[in-house]
Amino acid sequence: MIYLKTDQEIELIKISAQVLGKTHAEVAKWVKPGITTRQLNRVAEEYIGDHQGIPSFKGFNGFPAALCISVNEVVVHGFPSGYELRSGDIISIDCGVKLNGYHSDSAYTYPVGEVSPEILALLEKTKRSLYLGIEKARDGMRMGDIGFAIQSYVEKYNYTVVRELVGHGVGKSLHESPEVPNYGKRGKGIKLKEGMVLAIEPMINLGKKSVVQEKDGWTIRTTDRKPSAHFEHTIAVRKGQAEILTTFEYIEEVTADTSLMVVAS
Repeated sequence: MIYLKTDQEIELIKISAQVLGKTHAEVAKWVKPGITTRQLNRVAEEYIGDHQGIPSFKGFNGFPAALCISVNEVVVHGFPSGYELRSGDIISIDCGVKLNGYHSDSAYTYPVGEVSPEILALLEKTKRSLYLGIEKARDGMRMGDIGFAIQSYVEKYNYTVVRELVGHGVGKSLHESPEVPNYGKRGKGIKLKEGMVLAIEPMINLGKKSVVQEKDGWTIRTTDRKPSAHFEHTIAVRKGQAEILTTFEYIEEVTADTSLMVVAS
């Protein structure tokens, strides 16, 4: 069942998304060599609680933390731990906030210290692919149009799209129908309708597309152990241009990293 949201419901998600964006920014202040991923999680959990929110991920199917923190070859669903970030790492921080009964969900991948140009390019292209996918999230388009836009763009640079993991609907539940693949064929899949709220989240690998789940039952990493990047926005499908409900604005105020700033056209 796909739930179409009213304008009032979308506004509530947008309010949740403001807290989420500011949570990301608080965490971004601490993304540097020497910090542990467990410390980053603590920053997020405290900020969300201080702003009357609930961490969407904590307790979701038994997940133990407010953040999914995925370093280097970990694609998604990594646990916060005692691992200390090192210069040259990349770190995907995925977070959700529940506020006023509605969830929002977004992810951002950061370079840590001095990162190679090859990996910085992966981050920039993955982020750009997110916005290209969002451009296709319009009333009357098809789900395959979103996936095709992402896939065709990143494959031009010989990157690969993870197939086992997809985006999803968002609302009163963190994960709702429909699934939102990052690959597909133009004109195929379900028809997009105004009021759909979707988490679009490209997960793009530098190497092979294949992934494996670790024994903890959560952590997903690349089989060839090459880096993977992940960016995510929660958006509302509209008759015209999609409305982006989450925001990277506060992150980019903190990082001032213009190399990763992308403006949706």
